[in-house]
Amino acid sequence: MQTKAEVLTDHSELICSTSIERIVTGRDTALKEIEVLILQLDEISRLTSMIGGNTADHWAMRQGGSFDCWLMQPVDKAMPVITRNIDRSIWRDLMLKSGMLTLMDAEARIQWAKNLEEGDLPAISEANILSTFVQLHHNKQDVFERGIINVFKGLSWDYKTNNPCYFGKKIIVNNLVKHDRWGYSLNWGWRRDQLADLERMLRLLDGQTIPDSRHDVSIRFMDFIRDNPRAQIFEDDLFIIRYFQKGSGHITFKRLDLIEKMNDIVAKHYPKALPAR
Repeated sequence: MQTKAEVLTDHSELICSTSIERIVTGRDTALKEIEVLILQLDEISRLTSMIGGNTADHWAMRQGGSFDCWLMQPVDKAMPVITRNIDRSIWRDLMLKSGMLTLMDAEARIQWAKNLEEGDLPAISEANILSTFVQLHHNKQDVFERGIINVFKGLSWDYKTNNPCYFGKKIIVNNLVKHDRWGYSLNWGWRRDQLADLERMLRLLDGQTIPDSRHDVSIRFMDFIRDNPRAQIFEDDLFIIRYFQKGSGHITFKRLDLIEKMNDIVAKHYPKALPAR
C-alpha cells in the first residue's frame, strides 16, 4: 500500500520550539500590557469624571455611535474575553501554519472552526501547544484518510458508472452546475467543497503542493465557465469534467495511479468493499 505518511512529507514539520517560545512570550507580554492599559484608562476616566468631563465611554465615543470596546470594561470582565479572543486567533494561525487544515475535508474544517468559536480553548502555553501539535502530527495520516473516506461517502451512487465500493475511472455527480438562458454556472456549496476536497486529496497523494483556496479546481472551473458560458468540457492535469444542462457532471480521472492509492485507503477502511485483484 502506498498511502503511508511519507506522502504527506510537506506537512510533517511541527512548529519549532523557538517559534513556540516567541508566541507564548509575546502573548503573555501583550496581555499584561493590555491589563495595564485598561487600568490606566479607568484611572483617567475617574479623573475626567471628577472634573465634569464625564467618563471614557462618553468622551471616547465616536459621534453618532456607541464606543463598544472591551478596553472600556472592568479588568475582571474584559481580560477573560480579550484573552480568549487572542488565544483563538493564535490557535487558528498555528493550525494554518501546521498544514493540518489541508489534510481535512470541508466537513472536518467546518467542525474545527465551530469548535474554535464555541468550544473550550486550551490556554496558549508552551506545554499546550507542544502536546496539541504532537498529537495532531501523530494523527495526521488518520485525518488525511478520513478526508478521503468522507469524499468517497459523499458521492452520489445514483448512476450506473458510479461504483459504491470504490473510485472508478469516472464518476457522475448531480447538482454540479446550473444552466439558464445565459449559459452555465457552478453551483456554490457542498458540491463545490467536494470537488475541491477531491483535488486536495489527489494532490496530497501525489506529493504536490496544495493550491490556495483562491486557486483550487472549483475556482478554476468557475472561472472557465464564466469565460466560456456555452462550453461543456473543462480539463486540467487531474480531471476532465463534462457537464450538462440537467446539472450533472461527468468527472473522468486522468491519473489512475492516484485513484488506485485512494482505493487502497477505501479498502483499508472497508476491507470487503474492493474485489480481489
